[in-house]
Amino acid sequence: METRGDLIKKGIADLLELPRDIVLDLPKITLLGNLQLYIENHKGIIEYSTSLVRVNTKAGILVVTGSCLTIRTIVVEEIIIVGSIDRVEFLQ
Repeated sequence: METRGDLIKKGIADLLELPRDIVLDLPKITLLGNLQLYIENHKGIIEYSTSLVRVNTKAGILVVTGSCLTIRTIVVEEIIIVGSIDRVEFLQ
């Protein structure tokens, strides 16, 4: 649920033409085919296996399912997941 503060931040971002993902602290997700998922602005890994990765974000829990999943890179601001990605979804 959006708070009044989030609505104000959205309005300011739109007015000043600033990227919403930065102003609202939202994740930026880039999927390259079904082979690589790049996640910026995460809040940590919740669960990890070769068939499931759950990542905490301000927008909810990001669930990645597939096969042969591996975390190639994990640093404070970004995660790169590689493998055969079948599904990417948010749980609120």
